[in-house]
Amino acid sequence: MKKRLKLILRNNLLKLQLKKQNVVFDFNSINYREKSILIIDTYIPKYNEDSGSKRLLQLIKLMLNNNFSVFLMANQKEYKQKDECVERFKSLGVNVYQPSLDKADNLITRNQYIKNIASKLDYAWLHRPENFEAYHSVIKDLNSKVTLIYDMVDFHYLRLIREWELTKSDKLKQKAEAMLKLEIDNCKAADKIVVISERDKHSLESFYKENSKMITIGNLHEFKKKTKAFKEFSERKNLLFIGGFKHKPNVDAILWLKNEIMPLVWEVNKDIKVDIVGSNPPQKIIKLNSENFNVVGYVEDVSTYFNSAKLFVAPLRYGAGIKGKIGQSFEYSLPVVTTDVGAEGFNFAPFSEEMIANSAELLASKILKLYDDEALWSSISNLSEQFIEPFSKQHIENQLKKVFD
Repeated sequence: MKKRLKLILRNNLLKLQLKKQNVVFDFNSINYREKSILIIDTYIPKYNEDSGSKRLLQLIKLMLNNNFSVFLMANQKEYKQKDECVERFKSLGVNVYQPSLDKADNLITRNQYIKNIASKLDYAWLHRPENFEAYHSVIKDLNSKVTLIYDMVDFHYLRLIREWELTKSDKLKQKAEAMLKLEIDNCKAADKIVVISERDKHSLESFYKENSKMITIGNLHEFKKKTKAFKEFSERKNLLFIGGFKHKPNVDAILWLKNEIMPLVWEVNKDIKVDIVGSNPPQKIIKLNSENFNVVGYVEDVSTYFNSAKLFVAPLRYGAGIKGKIGQSFEYSLPVVTTDVGAEGFNFAPFSEEMIANSAELLASKILKLYDDEALWSSISNLSEQFIEPFSKQHIENQLKKVFD
């Protein structure tokens, strides 16, 4: 009851604000194209902050290129969303839901917006487990012909159970089991299931056998051809990590890097420095900042870091799916040292042995080797385009067409 009263109060205040600003939306102004799709994510994708949002931006561009009308909605705090994110999508031709009034001064809520466009929808792409759960039945009840697409982003249960294997927390085990039930229920209700990697797909098949509904769509990576400005081995220095810190595996990775891996590296070469780039670093990460461990925080243009670092390091101890940071490093021809978890979905052959390790000692050893071995570094750098070929625009577009087949 209290929650409902808060919602009514918030909506009334919002309605007054919108009326004062004369924010009115006319559904007759929508120009429907050949096919229509509604995409719902937790927030309007923050494409400069996290891998999942960047991936969704690229998928939306491909949909627009294939003559889709794209409707985009946030499931949380849509009235507080950064204007630049909304404006970027609108500039591409996306119909972005924003709170507004209709001609009769009624507040157009999320559900009211869906109700008004439902009859014209062909597909609903529901991004992340909680958003599929919240909206799939609402949409299907309004239009039974809509194809429901469940984009898992990653297999959340797999990530949580791997974290539990490290912590043995009873609470985390219960959370993992609850998430597994939610994800399997979503799979049953979906018409198509989008998994981000073959590894995630294989893990999901242990719990849900209907793999004919599953289509793998990873991140989209565009290789940047080397120019005369490309810095060679001798011109580079430092290690680099990039990742948003609202994602717990990134926090764990940096604590492990600072407390256990880098001390072993610094015993051999005290001059190696680390740059840690990423949005929303918590206080326990900020406190790690020092002369040789630079916690930079959010950076809008990360190209300078990729173009000057000697190695990208990603000591991820748990997680799931494809790690966008790994693919992004190869976009810039920057060699990587990571774990089995970090490497999932990639084929590093013939240099897997030189790039992957799962203990602090072996990771430190591989960092030192690659940091000093110019021939090895160059060989790996020169294969970067091969490593991310499965994530090319053409490959991802072909997979996307299977979803709409």
